[in-house]
Amino acid sequence: MALDPVLEVSELFYSIQGESSYSGYPCVFIRLGGCNLRCSYCDTSYSYDEESRQIPIGTILVYVGKFPGSLVEITGGEPLLQENVYPLIDKLLDYRHRVLIETNGSISLNRIPDEVCVIVDVKCPGSGAGDSFLSENLQIVKNRIQNDQRSTEIKFVISDRSDYEWAKQYIHQHDLKERVPITFSPVVSKINPAQLGEMILTDRLPVRLQLQLHTLLWPGERRGV
Repeated sequence: MALDPVLEVSELFYSIQGESSYSGYPCVFIRLGGCNLRCSYCDTSYSYDEESRQIPIGTILVYVGKFPGSLVEITGGEPLLQENVYPLIDKLLDYRHRVLIETNGSISLNRIPDEVCVIVDVKCPGSGAGDSFLSENLQIVKNRIQNDQRSTEIKFVISDRSDYEWAKQYIHQHDLKERVPITFSPVVSKINPAQLGEMILTDRLPVRLQLQLHTLLWPGERRGV
């Protein structure tokens, strides 16, 4: 009998989805351990700084099953670093869960099924990882959007005016404005969200301004939200 595949898990928790177009919905989070980037504003550094737990996929599915009807998000760290994330995705889809996966864009998206909503982060220079986005992922994103408008979203985390201008140029350069749902999320310790909102309005930029809802609901809490 084949062994149940195991994943390195930082935490499992049930909360309110705080970002993306699914913000506000109940969601089961599977936060996997490990990350290949070290962003300057990272708020989940414990996912790679601290030792993860090895949890079999079957055990993860039992936990998810306690919350029927909820979204399921696989996040990190960087979840695509672990090969066993793919059988986990397949199992979640077999059980007819609506699955989201949040990834930093540095690893190919080509193995993620179209049924999964991919929230891909294009790192701005202020992150310290501005050159990390894998170029082939742009075409993969466009192909996924053609198949299903709900399948992919792009997120830019904005630290300052320079990041905003960089992201705006990136959107125009790669013809993303009318094709892909795009979110701008401010690093609130570095840029006032209202200031970012004014920039978006001034430029009539068709993007979603996204504050992290979970940080407003549970201020000061870093884990389990």
